[in-house]
Amino acid sequence: QVQLVESGGGLVQAGGSLRLSCAASGSIFSINAMGWYRQAPGKQRELVAAITSGGSTNYADSVKGRFTISRDNAKNTVYLQMNSLKPEDTAVYYCNAEFFFGPGQVVPSYYWGQGTQVTVSS
Repeated sequence: QVQLVESGGGLVQAGGSLRLSCAASGSIFSINAMGWYRQAPGKQRELVAAITSGGSTNYADSVKGRFTISRDNAKNTVYLQMNSLKPEDTAVYYCNAEFFFGPGQVVPSYYWGQGTQVTVSS
């Protein structure tokens, strides 16, 4: 089984910054899209940002201009740079990735990390 491990969460004051990392490991042929989701208590999990293997990005409106997603394909790692953090950014952030485990696989397999807590105080 592939493993996605998030790191970089923590407690910061409003206006501060954090950088989240998600490293994939395991027997992987290739990785297609990777993304970050977040879930606050009692709320639905929502997409924060996504990035394709070619580097195209997509962001939730609430984080545009503040967050930047990037990836290092050589390291099978995706990052989320979070600047100008707001209390409403407080949530557990989850890494997601689309994996191919062989050249004959047509539909990618989706995996989730265990999440990392981000707390922004006012």
